[in-house]
Amino acid sequence: MSSDLLLWLALGAAALFIVNARQQRERVLLLAQALQPYQVERLMQALIEGYLRAMGEHDAARRSQVLATLQASEAQLCEQLQRLAQDAQRMPAAQARISRLAFGLPWSAQLPPALAFDLRHALALHAGGIARAIGNGAGLSERDRAYMVTAELLLLQHTCHWYCKSRNVASARLLARHRTAWAQVIAAVGEPTRRAYLALITGQASTGR
Repeated sequence: MSSDLLLWLALGAAALFIVNARQQRERVLLLAQALQPYQVERLMQALIEGYLRAMGEHDAARRSQVLATLQASEAQLCEQLQRLAQDAQRMPAAQARISRLAFGLPWSAQLPPALAFDLRHALALHAGGIARAIGNGAGLSERDRAYMVTAELLLLQHTCHWYCKSRNVASARLLARHRTAWAQVIAAVGEPTRRAYLALITGQASTGR
């Protein structure tokens, strides 16, 4: 391979990297703007930490006490996620596309539907899944309910990172921050969430609901 060809390949790779980084910054800004009116990130963090603390309690009375302190935050988060999902419907389709590819790619807004899914549908899916888990219609124990809600929250967080960066980056952040693999989170969410989520990210559903 000639040195000229190597140079052009290197320049092309650098250009793609720069364009991809710029577009990822734009997507981070778009998501930040969508989240700005809400306290979703703060509430999610408080609940994840609270659930982990509760699940670490061996005394049932103490565990119930910890979980009781989270009820107001749970209600507030459910309400804000529903509003966020409704607000997101006004986002242009091109801005809402998330690449199904594992790695970051420039111009993902121009990807055909077969290679992308829709953030708007994902947010509606997550809002519904978190509300169901918190409502505990399945009648789970306190520990199991806390575990499921935590998984639902982590899956939403993964989707947000996937939208801003890529699936690989989102999975790496999940593993680094929570020592949990993406597959483990999917396995731990409620069955309706898991079924709709897998259909959405694989292209087997048009709405993801």
